[in-house]
Amino acid sequence: MTTMQRPAEHRRHPLRALATAEYRQFRRNTTLLYLGTLFPVGIPLLTFFVERHASMGGRETSAFELFALIALLLVQYYSVLSLVTTRRGEGVLKRLRTGEAADWQIQAAPTVPGAVLTVIGAVIVAAVVYGAGAPAPVNPVALVLAVVAGLVIFSLLALATSAVTKNAEAAQITSIPVITLAVIGLASIRTVLPDRLATVADWTPFAAVSDLVSLGTAGKPATAGKSYIALDFAGTFHHFGRPVATLVIWAMLSLVLARVYFRWDIRD
Repeated sequence: MTTMQRPAEHRRHPLRALATAEYRQFRRNTTLLYLGTLFPVGIPLLTFFVERHASMGGRETSAFELFALIALLLVQYYSVLSLVTTRRGEGVLKRLRTGEAADWQIQAAPTVPGAVLTVIGAVIVAAVVYGAGAPAPVNPVALVLAVVAGLVIFSLLALATSAVTKNAEAAQITSIPVITLAVIGLASIRTVLPDRLATVADWTPFAAVSDLVSLGTAGKPATAGKSYIALDFAGTFHHFGRPVATLVIWAMLSLVLARVYFRWDIRD
């Protein structure tokens, strides 16, 4: 990342200039581009149509949960972790701090490409799923909240994880704890865990995203049984408490970790 934008434009809109430069770098990385487009859109849609052929209920919920997992982990978390670690190793982050951009703008810029691709992917998945005849979402607000909050939290977790990541290759190892934490939050995992472990898993960040996705698409919590009566639009808000509280807690924790441990330069 060398010339970001014209100097005058950089002074007026440093975040936009930095985000544009990050997007260009992201677009040139074939691996990240495939992770950001093919996998988060293709796999959930394939799952949706397979379950549809098998006449399985709740297929739209499964498709959106799977999309959220792949997008938040691969498109957002892993790409931000990789980009930030690479920029630090190249000395770019340290040089940017001598310019007009504030620290938070430098940190936020690598999160923009993945966030844009995630939003576009969500629109595509929704268009295909509901265009194929799936029941309309019960509460679209829950779906939007799940995506936005998930993007914020997993971006902050990526910034925090970069503190213990020496290079882009090491990200494959240092990302494992966060990936594991997210997978535990899947509804299919939580329903088979012992009660105590399931209670703990309910407070993980992706569990909150999963519950909001389920409330938004099906009108019930992700781990609710088949006999659970689906709620209407107004009724779903009464179940926002735990997932929203979970997201707030993780957002605050991730922000603190990112602010305290984020590294701008390589340490020997």
